Amino acid sequence: MCGINGYVLCSEPNRSDLVSLMNDKIIHRGPDDDGVYRDLIRGKHIGLGMRRLSIIDLSTGKQPMFSEDKSLVIVFNGEIYNYQYLKRELQLEHKVKFNSTSDTEVIIKMYEIYGVESFSRLDGMFAFSILDKKLGKIFIARDFFGEKPLYYSKTNTGLVWGSELKSLMLSFETKPKINKEALSLYFQLTYIPAPYTIYEGVQKLLPNHYLEFDIETLDSSENVILNAHKTYSDKINFSRATKITHDLVMGSVNSRSISDVPIGTFLSGGVDSSIVSLALSKISSTPIDTFSMGFDKKAFDETDKSRVISKLIGSNHHEFIVSANDLKNDIDAVLSNFDEPFADSSALPTFLVSKLTQQHVKVALTGDGGDEVFGGYNKYYMGKLNNKYTSIIPVNTHKFISSTANKIFNTKDDDRGIRFKLNRALKAIDYDNEFYYNIVSLGFQKNELASLIKSDMLKASSLDYYKKDKCYTLRDFRNIDKNLSLEGDMLVKIDRTSMLSSIECRAPFLNKELWNFTNQLPDSYLMKGWSKKHLLKESFKQYFPDGFLNKSKQGFGVPVGDWLRSILKDELKSYIEVKFLTDQDLFNVEFTRRMVLNHIEGKVDNTFRVWTFFCFQKWYLKLIL
Repeated sequence: MCGINGYVLCSEPNRSDLVSLMNDKIIHRGPDDDGVYRDLIRGKHIGLGMRRLSIIDLSTGKQPMFSEDKSLVIVFNGEIYNYQYLKRELQLEHKVKFNSTSDTEVIIKMYEIYGVESFSRLDGMFAFSILDKKLGKIFIARDFFGEKPLYYSKTNTGLVWGSELKSLMLSFETKPKINKEALSLYFQLTYIPAPYTIYEGVQKLLPNHYLEFDIETLDSSENVILNAHKTYSDKINFSRATKITHDLVMGSVNSRSISDVPIGTFLSGGVDSSIVSLALSKISSTPIDTFSMGFDKKAFDETDKSRVISKLIGSNHHEFIVSANDLKNDIDAVLSNFDEPFADSSALPTFLVSKLTQQHVKVALTGDGGDEVFGGYNKYYMGKLNNKYTSIIPVNTHKFISSTANKIFNTKDDDRGIRFKLNRALKAIDYDNEFYYNIVSLGFQKNELASLIKSDMLKASSLDYYKKDKCYTLRDFRNIDKNLSLEGDMLVKIDRTSMLSSIECRAPFLNKELWNFTNQLPDSYLMKGWSKKHLLKESFKQYFPDGFLNKSKQGFGVPVGDWLRSILKDELKSYIEVKFLTDQDLFNVEFTRRMVLNHIEGKVDNTFRVWTFFCFQKWYLKLIL
């Protein structure tokens, strides 16, 4: 686990030690070691850099790493879980000799033999760059789900890339302008998915893609990594599916437990983290360490569930109960580390649990991805509900119902209970099959953006980029989530917060083979009636107390709505001063002030909208002004 940086420039970089300075910006991603490579190739200035958090091959895994003839150079961030299998294959079939026990060396040896086709053979989370001197090309690649970040900026003077935006900023003479498409996406979704970033001219490499860059001509192409998936019988019965699921999950946990340093799990007490923790405990020869976090506000605290699982598996359990004051001092550090606006409030406790965990282990397995892979979100009910509702209720009647419900169901407190959920569900109803994009818009709906963002900065149709197909089925919803919220929100949150604490998080459910398998199953296997993640629960129910896996789970919620009225109120009010908003020239002043003040004064609960606005302003003040 590391962070990488690199550049190919026509002229000397604006700073002679640019790649070293880029490394320094991400020292938190790899405090154990660093490496730098510089060269002049075909008239271009080349720099490759990395910071290393040593997990595998602690003694001989130093990077940058070279091929035997020095024609290939690689810097790599991540873990390749099947590297031992690939290594044996190379040794047996191609008589390849290795000089280390590192997975990085396996990548470069695979590339020597198979070229870019080798990328599809990698099971893991990764972002890497390979300099091929013979071809005169740079290849940068990103893993299937986008677990590891990779940003790049291509201009007529070259290419610069890195694991975090803060490194790329060092290469620019002036700060880039705000990307209008990204601005609208952020206020709809509360995050910015690939390929966009908040800056013009800077992109995220799409998951499961690689960029091929010609050093001499500066030409580039972004290409899909073509994966050969196993085909399962479309007549596979449910009993057989549970057996396959059980074995795939256990195998994935096993592969993701390979480490030369101590390893534990994040245990929230929900279905996903409980199954991962149980699986790891069965693989481990000694009691594992589990880590959970709760809140002093009872509505957000679910530590009782994690205690049940800890007792069941006999883990060394570590629990941390936090209050608003515990998080206050970390808000600036956590939010600024994202380098662009990011409003998932669960990033705050994720950072704290990472910091707690880092005191005991260096690697933690998580339950991330379980909802997308197995159909676990409440929003997945919306397909059935929307179709049923729109077939019965005329559109004009719906408009009246929705308007009335907005007044009745609006809450004053940030409790996210039944009234909040009913209001969101009604707002998402759509008669043109747009409902799922409405339900994932946690900030502002498309037709509401114009109230907030000034017309010259508004790109209300930005989300259309992702609407390549109509969405009808659970499989459609899950694929949308894979491309949007998983890549742009969930994985960003876990990567930045864990790496800020210099800890590596691994997600066994994010496994290409597991995703491929569940994507070939009938939707009814994943959601049976009102039972979410039905297949996963049935596959592991024999290990848990009766009914435990069917208990409701709230999620890693944080009472930021309350904080915005209390410990953050003064700072929030400074962001809506008339002169500040007028000078900023991004938002409609009257609407913005009313939205924020209504929340502060307790007239209406605008938690998601105001928190999204608050996070944007913190980013703006730190990184734009």
